[in-house]
Amino acid sequence: MFKHDVYRFINSKSLFNENDKVLVALSGGADSVCLLRVLLALGYRCEAAHCNFHLRGEESMRDENFVRDLCTKLGVTLNKIDFDTTAYASEKHVSIEMAARELRYEWFEKVREECGAAVIAVAHNENDCVETFILNLVRGTGINGLKGIQPKNGYVVRPMLEKRREDILEYLSFLNQEYVTDSTNMQDEYMRNKIRLNILPMLSELNPQASQKIAETSRRLMEVADIYNSEIENAKERVMIDGSISIKALLKEKTPKSLMFEILYRIGFNSSQVDDIYETVIHEQSGKLFRSEKYELLRDRDMIIIRAVQEVENLPELNIERITVDSSFKVPRDSKVCYVDADKIDGELYIRKWERGDKFTPYGMKGKKNVSDYMTDRKFSLFDKEKQLVVCSGKNIVWLVNERSDDRFKVTPQTKQVIKINLLKCK
Repeated sequence: MFKHDVYRFINSKSLFNENDKVLVALSGGADSVCLLRVLLALGYRCEAAHCNFHLRGEESMRDENFVRDLCTKLGVTLNKIDFDTTAYASEKHVSIEMAARELRYEWFEKVREECGAAVIAVAHNENDCVETFILNLVRGTGINGLKGIQPKNGYVVRPMLEKRREDILEYLSFLNQEYVTDSTNMQDEYMRNKIRLNILPMLSELNPQASQKIAETSRRLMEVADIYNSEIENAKERVMIDGSISIKALLKEKTPKSLMFEILYRIGFNSSQVDDIYETVIHEQSGKLFRSEKYELLRDRDMIIIRAVQEVENLPELNIERITVDSSFKVPRDSKVCYVDADKIDGELYIRKWERGDKFTPYGMKGKKNVSDYMTDRKFSLFDKEKQLVVCSGKNIVWLVNERSDDRFKVTPQTKQVIKINLLKCK
């Protein structure tokens, strides 16, 4: 019955085909050993992949030796790797759990390509799905976080996702198959272990079928989420312009705050931040800046401007061309190109970001004006102000890039040599 259920699930979810090679992630624990045994029993061609993270001393070596012996007995090719997980976590500034996850999945994909496997099979089961549901519920998430673990994600498949851990242990007992136990699974130091060891037993006291009911709810939400996500994508097309959110369009939606949450949560903004951002929309508070790990958001006048965080911003290069002209020369009307009188330039031209206190004389005006005041009058957003560049000669601004040249350097009928300036490319 167990084999039949797994086979039916593989086919119903189109996880892989009968002739495909499957790379099985094999830790040596009950779940992964069961996965390998049931796939072999169903006739699938399998190779195994084992990671030694060297986090549990002798126990890590015990697991490796067990896996090696098991694969030898079953006639399965074993791929094995050692990781310095602690060093990786320190270097990447991530938790040990995250480090192990990143290391193993990157390596699994490499092995999959090398051995010609169609998929990577991992041993998540119904209990894992329930734990993930509760974990996401506690952390705070939208409907997508409550739909649980997906049967297929790229090349990663989960053939036993609808089988309970009790079913897995029963199948191993039927096969008289041994497995190893990770001692850290019995420690409630990690949140997932707290849920497994403490919360789920308490829920079972309220309802002996609590886990099954949560799993059923998660599966229903998976189907509901497909409809929900389709509507969210349609709504995003109505409210987003060039990657930013139109406030006017957002407020026309039936549930603007929920839509904002779905847009921003997916790029790293948490629910508390979304609440704060929505408050700036309701109370018309422009100029506020918010950041996630990879994005920053500006509540501007009529837009919520979103941009990726740039770690290093290189200044573009100047393209400078000297032209001989006569009194008939007319300066083309193009804000992307600057034309100045060469005889009025003293020193080499260079580009930099504008700075507080910068002043220039906008073309057509007589008096000086603060660059900051000019940008405010032009209704620049904070992001636009941050990236504004100036071209200078000595201490004088010659061109507010892509905006306006300085009147002191303008071309006149008496001009004999013109310098043409535009941006070439980033270094």
